[in-house]
Amino acid sequence: MALTEIRWHGRGGQGAVTAAKVLAEVAMKTGKNVQAFPEYGPERTGAPLRAYNRISDSALRLHTAVANPNVVIVIDPSLLESVDVTEGTAPGAVFVVNTTHCPADIKKLLKLDRQAVFTVDASRIAIETIGRPIPNTPMLGALAKATGLVTLEDLLADVKKSFGKKFSEQIINSNLEAVKRAYKEVVGE
Repeated sequence: MALTEIRWHGRGGQGAVTAAKVLAEVAMKTGKNVQAFPEYGPERTGAPLRAYNRISDSALRLHTAVANPNVVIVIDPSLLESVDVTEGTAPGAVFVVNTTHCPADIKKLLKLDRQAVFTVDASRIAIETIGRPIPNTPMLGALAKATGLVTLEDLLADVKKSFGKKFSEQIINSNLEAVKRAYKEVVGE
């Protein structure tokens, strides 16, 4: 695998930074070189933010924000109309969007042509499984299916281990179910 650069778009409190860290941990455990880091504006709940990942087979020497992502994850669909989530993306970029809309609608909204778009209602999945509208773990499942960057099995194992340090078994199992459901329910075009 060549260098894969990922940009996450979310709002404070939705778990974008945590998701980027979990993705980095999963990729690192499979032998990849990784980076995960946030870029905050005003540090408050609800404020737009970006988080980034770099995943590579070779050493990572670049330590700047991701300007030309191969993958864009949009955790908060309201950002589609207020932030240019397509900024710097190449024609072959992959978009994974938390929305109730189909991929064709998102392609049209974002004026995309050759980019792949995957959609999943991660907010609904989070509410139904976790009981809270925190869509970061469902988005990890959708990302795994859409890109193949990590396997579902590796992702589930890392979520269980990472969350096991801080949360009850019920919360861990809810998040694992959210990852699995999004992996199954994500659709792409």
